[in-house]
Amino acid sequence: MAIQAKHCAALAGLFALWLAQPAAAADQAPDLIRIPADGKNEPATLDAMLFRPQGQGPFPAIVAMHGCSGLWSSKNKTELSPRHADWGQRLAAVGYVVIFPDSFGSRGLGPQCKNGDRDVEPYRERVEDANAARRYLQTLPYVKPDAIALLGWSNGGSTVLYTVRPKDRPKAGSPDFRAAVAFYPGCRAPAEKGDWATRVPLLIVMGDADDWTPAAPCKALADANADSVKLILYPGAYHDFDNEGQTLHELHGLAYTANGDGVAQPD
Repeated sequence: MAIQAKHCAALAGLFALWLAQPAAAADQAPDLIRIPADGKNEPATLDAMLFRPQGQGPFPAIVAMHGCSGLWSSKNKTELSPRHADWGQRLAAVGYVVIFPDSFGSRGLGPQCKNGDRDVEPYRERVEDANAARRYLQTLPYVKPDAIALLGWSNGGSTVLYTVRPKDRPKAGSPDFRAAVAFYPGCRAPAEKGDWATRVPLLIVMGDADDWTPAAPCKALADANADSVKLILYPGAYHDFDNEGQTLHELHGLAYTANGDGVAQPD
């Protein structure tokens, strides 16, 4: 387990590198692709956006899972949201292939943040989406099949927590995710169940003022899995704190919030 702890420290170092990397120029613009989706009750294919670094590779890669607002910009439904575009460019600039599967749009759905009765859940369909994206990356000649990480924000961060559970390990012969990073996931359900564990090193990144997905349950998960989970907690930061250019504002009518009133203040 000491090896897991070393991997968690390395993840924290990589996170700092990503933050320091400025967004890249247009040569890291993404491509719209379609990937096979072969889970139960899935569409035949998933739409996805793929960022590729310059060069021949082979490169390490990242499966990136969007939050409940979806993958696309609220102003232009054919463009990635600014947060996803920014992260994709930053990660491609430091040598990662990055794929963003569209869990909602691929199923004809829009944003789900205000929908309490969701057809697409982080513990079910979205786990299949994450694994479908990993398997697709492993077919690409310019991707290292055994060097793929998992990244997610909010609802996508919750997807990360469920995808890395030991019971969802890939079948023998298929390389697993090497590591995972979850930005402000919903940790309450896994923490309350009491038996959550991860099979890969996991970094959780949150603000301690988050009133959408509270930090306390994630701290409980990290404390209970100290050899495999590292928690970075930013004082005074709210949900979506990494969304560059977004100012602090208040949202109403959300399906799930820290105190159940449907109100949260994303940064």
